[in-house]
Amino acid sequence: MNEMISSMNISIAASLLLVLALILSMFRILREYERGVVFLLGRFYKVKGPGLIILIPVVQQMVRVDLRTVVMDVPSQDVISRDNVSVRVNAVLYFRVVDPQKAIINVEDFLDATSQLAQTTLRSVLGQHELDEMLANRDMLNADIQQILDAHTDIWGIKVANVEIKHVDLNETMIRAIARQAEAERERRAKVIHALGEKEASQKLVEAAHTLSEEPNALLLRYMQTLTEVAGENTKTIVFPLPMELLTGLSKHWSQLQQVIKQQTDETNKQ
Repeated sequence: MNEMISSMNISIAASLLLVLALILSMFRILREYERGVVFLLGRFYKVKGPGLIILIPVVQQMVRVDLRTVVMDVPSQDVISRDNVSVRVNAVLYFRVVDPQKAIINVEDFLDATSQLAQTTLRSVLGQHELDEMLANRDMLNADIQQILDAHTDIWGIKVANVEIKHVDLNETMIRAIARQAEAERERRAKVIHALGEKEASQKLVEAAHTLSEEPNALLLRYMQTLTEVAGENTKTIVFPLPMELLTGLSKHWSQLQQVIKQQTDETNKQ
């Protein structure tokens, strides 16, 4: 008799524990950044959350989905550019789930699927550009990759917010070739700037020559100013070219002076 009572007590206790477990399994708590995709007998029922969620045991199942932005590191990819240069490129991807229903139903594992798609898209897009574009136009390439990923992941309920190319790794031979190219480019720019300076200087000299030719005395003043500047230096010997125009001007003045002296002499003799 005691054994029967003992077995009944054990059965009642087990039943109570089972009922308690079922009651506890009915309640789920979802955080503010979580949503629950609820299935009723295997069919989609609704998206619930956040807060306290009540589920019917056995009949309903729930899958949690995190709505926070995911920062995914895209592994380094071997890329051959359009000008046949082999490089290794890695990037970082920022995305988040905007539709939990699509993220759970339309794709098996949206995290892995997004990662694989990002790697493929990175190789495909960068392979269509030359090495110089990869190094100089990263913003344009980031925008192209982000647009392609966003269009493909829309059916999965995922929004790609941003894509950033982190590193473009080159081998030593290519680095030396780029350095030589940059050096040649700097020399070319230096020669062009020097030529432009010579051109502008020659134009200014022509304008100055036209200005001085309009007034002969201006050339004489400029000559005297240059002599003053040279005389201020600590030099014992000064070799300075004498313009023919200056001699012409001096000869004219000397002739005029001789005529004046002759006229005064003639007037004196007459008196």
